Amino acid sequence: MPTDLITQVFDQSDAKTLLTFGRGIEREALRTDSNGQLAQTPHPESLGEKLTHPLITTDFSEAQLELITPVHASNESVLAHLENIHQWTAQRLGEERLWPGSMPCVLPGEAEIPLAYYGQSNSGRLKTTYRHGLGLRYNRTMQTICAVHYNFSFATPLLERLEHFEGRTNLTEPEIIAARSSRYFALMRNFRTLAWLPAYLFGASPAVDESFLRDDQHDLTLLGERTFYKPFATSLRSGGLGYQSSTQSNALNICYNNLANYTQTLRDGITTEHEPYRQLGQQSLARFPQVNANLLQSEAEFYSSIRAKATPPTGANFLAHLDRSGVQYIEVRLLDINPYLPLGVDLAQLDFMDLLILHCLLTPSPEHDPTLCRTVTDNFHLATEFGRKPGLALTKDHQSIALTSWAGSLFEALEDLAQALDEVHGGSRYRACLSSLAPRVTDPSKTPSGRILSDLSSAGSSLLDHHRQLSADHFDHCYNLSLSAEIQTTLDEITATSRQSFKEIPTNTDAEFEAFLAQYHQAYLPTG
Repeated sequence: MPTDLITQVFDQSDAKTLLTFGRGIEREALRTDSNGQLAQTPHPESLGEKLTHPLITTDFSEAQLELITPVHASNESVLAHLENIHQWTAQRLGEERLWPGSMPCVLPGEAEIPLAYYGQSNSGRLKTTYRHGLGLRYNRTMQTICAVHYNFSFATPLLERLEHFEGRTNLTEPEIIAARSSRYFALMRNFRTLAWLPAYLFGASPAVDESFLRDDQHDLTLLGERTFYKPFATSLRSGGLGYQSSTQSNALNICYNNLANYTQTLRDGITTEHEPYRQLGQQSLARFPQVNANLLQSEAEFYSSIRAKATPPTGANFLAHLDRSGVQYIEVRLLDINPYLPLGVDLAQLDFMDLLILHCLLTPSPEHDPTLCRTVTDNFHLATEFGRKPGLALTKDHQSIALTSWAGSLFEALEDLAQALDEVHGGSRYRACLSSLAPRVTDPSKTPSGRILSDLSSAGSSLLDHHRQLSADHFDHCYNLSLSAEIQTTLDEITATSRQSFKEIPTNTDAEFEAFLAQYHQAYLPTG
């Protein structure tokens, strides 16, 4: 890491302001009955309307909650807000519980996994149609996998100061937008190169319930009566069994070298018909089986460990807005839910992600050619499928290197950042974070994935029973905490507003929705 750049950033009189980050969390969780079966009930009315609720919605399935925090300036506050939402939600589920892991609970047959339903408005129908298309393309089972998404942004003055340090001053507004996007894309290239490390440290899905496996075409090993696992896996969720798409891998080449290439390759995927998907649509009995028959129904279908994000106005085309406004924040999508934690994530993990993301910003970032892209992909695959295997080697700069050696050198580099951040903000939290996580590098049994398999083996327990107990423990945790009257009132009011806002959205006929879809597609086509 360039020491002079660190010095220039951290020696600024306003370093505390420069190094204040924006972060938000999206935590997914399946609703289950007391036996660990996927809930077949509608989205609870007590939680408000999922189409219009800013904090509580659903992801793919009607039974798949998504809890969303606003942007916060500290990890303590974002976790506190997530805990409030989580607690308020859990206390309104009656006899149902929130599944604590990334890999799903006991699933019914494929057709019985309920799609999220958002009503008969154009916007609601688009969401359900998109999910129906995902089910056709990848099967509904895969879509029930859950995660924690970490949204992160740097303070604008920091990014502008970095430009100043490198001699670029008096920039016009378009130049500022371009410079900001360039730095975020450099960060994302570095992050993708190092994505194997958080997958190893925080991967928490080395095993699955038998109901997740729809056929015998897998290489997992039976553990007990109904649990299948890989001995050295860290994150089956991120590996070949989870959120992967061979179609995307073979037909798309999403480029992270600059904003224009990124948006254009995504746009190409959204506007290029894929014959197998067209046939799937024809075989479906649904009036609107998918949003389109193209490689991607929308940019949201692109599976990646990290994505460039911006917040468009309601109804605006995302890619067009991203082109105009530039990257405003990044979305880290590779984090498993830690089943041992009531919120699925904790402060040490978020602090580590802050350090890693800042490291990725301040470190030189070569552009990714096809060879480097393959290496990045291969390293991530090895970490998710075999990360705890003794002697596992990755590839760095065309040379073989032990995962533990590379991880150790990265921890040393992050130590410099941790000390600098602690000096700026006061305390020792960032150094403490590294100290608490460092033992996982040399002792894989201390990772969440190692701990899960150790618990299953020592107790002779199934993943189902193991997670059901954790689910009950987390439920008790939610009830043992008391929400303040102010927070309770605030969440009640937000929920009531979501119901009223939903009532004000008109329903639409099939003909109106068909015209709406045509306009939706048109927005991705080149103009002029």
